[in-house]
Amino acid sequence: MTEADILSALSNVQEPDLGKDIVTLNMVKDIVIDGDNVSFTVVLTTPACPLKDMIQTACVNAVKLLVSKQAVVKVNFTSNTNTNRKDAGQVLPGVKNIIAVVSGKGGVGKSTVAANLALALAQGGASVGLMDADIYGPSVPIMFGVRGERPFMKEVDGKGKIVPLERFGIKLMSIGLLVDEKNAVVWRGPMVSSAIRQFVTDVEWGNLDYLVVDMPPGTGDIHLTMMQTVPVTGVIIVTTPQDVALADAKKGIAMFAQAQLKVPVIGLVENMSYFTPAELPGNKYYIFGKEGGKRLADEYDLTFLGQIPIVQSIREGGDKGIPAMMGDEPVSRKAFEDFAAIAIRHIAILNSHVAASRPAEMAV
Repeated sequence: MTEADILSALSNVQEPDLGKDIVTLNMVKDIVIDGDNVSFTVVLTTPACPLKDMIQTACVNAVKLLVSKQAVVKVNFTSNTNTNRKDAGQVLPGVKNIIAVVSGKGGVGKSTVAANLALALAQGGASVGLMDADIYGPSVPIMFGVRGERPFMKEVDGKGKIVPLERFGIKLMSIGLLVDEKNAVVWRGPMVSSAIRQFVTDVEWGNLDYLVVDMPPGTGDIHLTMMQTVPVTGVIIVTTPQDVALADAKKGIAMFAQAQLKVPVIGLVENMSYFTPAELPGNKYYIFGKEGGKRLADEYDLTFLGQIPIVQSIREGGDKGIPAMMGDEPVSRKAFEDFAAIAIRHIAILNSHVAASRPAEMAV
């Protein structure tokens, strides 16, 4: 066996999302051959890659079928998270992808979706931060059980920086960690915009594969400030199946298509899709209507990222500071895992398309 033999065999293994083989994509590294033993490293587009097992099986089969049946194949994995950012040296230089989670109206579970998306990515091996940009109604302190805790400051290059709290393996920042929860944040637009900019420039986020931003509901100042301050990789729209929520979700979709923003929509996720009682996990009761989010995604030619059911444990976990991804209730946990897996695949596809459309010298 030679290295050329191995590369030739692996050129038949497709990266399912990007549509090319892993050799062409330069994903194969460090081939070592010792008799019948072969090892190599596959560089994934994200540590949270949901297709890792599929790629591993395809690699082993390719070597055994096309090179040697006696080969003992060991596939190692590492990751180099894709990014479409061309300004990596300017704003949040250590953050590869910024994902904004938005909704057209309040009460659709946007913060729950953002929190569990961040946790699902972290559990997949990615380094993740969660920024609570909902200045008037911050949820992160309660949902992560850090009420009353305060971040501390440190000096970086002669400038004071806020160090995010860490919980469940992700970095957290929220106005709720800086202001007493009994006090209302009564700020005009310019003050809110200034606070959002500080969350970007004055917080020591460090190196992250993904920064998930929990945006406030609606389409206002904070959205404009965030989209114009940082290069957002894409947005995830959260809605419920009912017509009232869908009408507002349409406004959110329209906002990000405007020329002055032009932020890609990663996809749409439908929350509170149906009620499943704990004692009857196979039953589905469509309280707010059926598949409204899927119809909306089809109407706007968006990726439908999945359905999240109404499960009592999701609400209880959020109130207790233990989100669904950290609990042991299987229905809600699987729903969030499936949603995160689809979202992360489409982020990788989005990044590859953006990189391919740039001149070679600009590609990151």
